[in-house]
Amino acid sequence: MRALARLVARADGRGGTVLVELHGETPLLLRQTPADGVVATVHLVGGAAGPLAGDDLRLEIEVGPGAAVRVHTVAASIALPGRPGAVSRMVVSAVVHAGATLHWLPEQLVAAAGCAHFAESRVAVAAGASLRWRDELICGRYGEAPGGAVVHTQVDYAGRPLLRQSLAVGPRAPGWAGPAVLGGAPATGSLLVVDPSRPADPAAVDGTVARLPLAGGPATLWTATAPDAHTLRAHLTV
Repeated sequence: MRALARLVARADGRGGTVLVELHGETPLLLRQTPADGVVATVHLVGGAAGPLAGDDLRLEIEVGPGAAVRVHTVAASIALPGRPGAVSRMVVSAVVHAGATLHWLPEQLVAAAGCAHFAESRVAVAAGASLRWRDELICGRYGEAPGGAVVHTQVDYAGRPLLRQSLAVGPRAPGWAGPAVLGGAPATGSLLVVDPSRPADPAAVDGTVARLPLAGGPATLWTATAPDAHTLRAHLTV
């Protein structure tokens, strides 16, 4: 299955945000939901199971100058096996213009047994823009070993690299569960906060949670591992 969804937001000139384009194809269905203040809120609804191996899914987001958008998903995304040898892909591309704000806060990606999934995020943030970008990965459903999943995140700020991060888990990723990677934890994730109105938080490590200021902009990255999705979310709620 191939699907493309697109979200374009613009400032309405009265301190709010209007969605000038909101288009989706099954299983990527976009629905505007009641706003929180001046921030436009959109939920991504899965119109079919998956992603299944062989699916090619793409979401494009553009937030214009002065606009503010929050994007959620209504449920976790479960990467499932499909036809032999095939890989499922989910690519999210976002552009956040000067003075704009984007909060990307989806539910978890679950790498079910037998899956082969590639998730990629490409984000361009202009100088003066704000971003919250959260990624969470659960390695397998309850009581099962995970399939193969690669999560890659690429963020630029003011035209320069800010973050390049990749994680691979599953049977084709040697050592992924070892002490150098997840240390046996079944849940992991990160939260990137770009906010020019506040200084970057100092580096710190507290148990399985690490906080790291980034050199390429007014940004802080939180990373965490956890025994379950609930604990992981608590670690990445800042």
